[in-house]
Amino acid sequence: MTDLAAPPDRPRRSTPSRPRWLRAATAVGAGATLLALLPLPAAAQTAPPPPTAAAPDERGAAFAPTEAVAPTEAVAPAAALAPPKPDVTGLKGVLRTAVSQGAPGAMARLDDNGTLYHLPVGTSDRRTGQALSNKDRFRIGSVTKTFSAVVLLQLVDEGKLVLDAPVNRYLPGLLPDDRITVRHVLSHRSGLYDYSNDMFASSVSGFEAVRTKVFTYRQLVTRSLSRPRTTAPGGAYSYSNTNFVVAGLLIEKLTGRGVGAEYRRRIIEPLKLRDTFYVHPDTAIPGRFARGYLTPDTRGAALVDATRQTASWAQSAGALVSSTRDLGVFLSALTRGKLTSAGALAQMRRWVPAGTQQAYGLGLRRRDLSCGVSVYGHTGAVQGYYTYAFTTQDGKRTLTALANASNNGTVHNTMLRTLESAFCGRTTSTREIRAPYEHSEDGAPDLVRH
Repeated sequence: MTDLAAPPDRPRRSTPSRPRWLRAATAVGAGATLLALLPLPAAAQTAPPPPTAAAPDERGAAFAPTEAVAPTEAVAPAAALAPPKPDVTGLKGVLRTAVSQGAPGAMARLDDNGTLYHLPVGTSDRRTGQALSNKDRFRIGSVTKTFSAVVLLQLVDEGKLVLDAPVNRYLPGLLPDDRITVRHVLSHRSGLYDYSNDMFASSVSGFEAVRTKVFTYRQLVTRSLSRPRTTAPGGAYSYSNTNFVVAGLLIEKLTGRGVGAEYRRRIIEPLKLRDTFYVHPDTAIPGRFARGYLTPDTRGAALVDATRQTASWAQSAGALVSSTRDLGVFLSALTRGKLTSAGALAQMRRWVPAGTQQAYGLGLRRRDLSCGVSVYGHTGAVQGYYTYAFTTQDGKRTLTALANASNNGTVHNTMLRTLESAFCGRTTSTREIRAPYEHSEDGAPDLVRH
């Protein structure tokens, strides 16, 4: 099998016509493209526009007045600093450390404004000993959330969705509170309980119980609603996979097609992402792939091969398959304004606090590194795989890293250091970064404390 193999039941489709907003932006010319790359002023990040009636903008999409955000919640981005030269040697050292800590393999793809570095370490298959390769596909977990957010923001551009409208406007009766808006869902401020916390209270037995199950979106939402909400609508950030299950329901309701079809039509085919697939509910990864290994909660227990699974518990919150190359292309295109209008991209970058040196927008995470550089993307954790996909604000430097392990907090925290090597260079990667220990919240929760 080669890494260009496509699923036999998925015929190639012609690239769809560009959406109305993109055709208009192309007609306007380079000025509109430049606008999409400019950082949003701090004032725009921290305060909503005056409360006026929603009106169609130049793309014909209705942007409703944004909700008020308390000053203590708004987080202005750090100044857009040019990143130092990457420390490629240090980056490979981080990957080797992750392997020494229990990951069968770890790899990174660094694109520094067209200069490519492929850095695989270790094995993709413990049984055969096959070496890990950047040609390998893998499950990307919660990086899927950024794809889902892009689809919804394209629907905003098309005038089919209003960010500050109640979810129940589009999905009547789904949620018990009409105050929960689309924006709340995409920014993890809905207060909807994360059903995966209960599902994976025990990592291996919880996973095996759902490995081959197929859930409907509404079954997953029902699991969430059986538990108390974590905050009032519009409250503090509280990560929950339920939010992006709701996002999947919105996509399917507004388009009349499954999320996989919308990912292909709107993102995968226009960007020519040759390794990105939504295979749910199939359990196999097409083409060449890295096997994923789940660390049991019991120290010293054998790793569990978690490669074959439906990932139905995640779906639009975490079921995509991709590669280091495709994720780099995707994030660079997003931040360069090639997937949404400038206005929609600005909405994705309305930040709220989301942990130490982190903020969250709409399906997009910002991490502020030790050298003052901020990077944008998402992390992902699904059984067997940790994924890290980030880019600079201008999209000129991207890093995608993978460890084919999960439920190993030590490996996760080591892999976060790939960002320091890639974006901060030798100034930080040659000395110890005293960052707080971080548990992965993107996907199935880390339970083991290594």
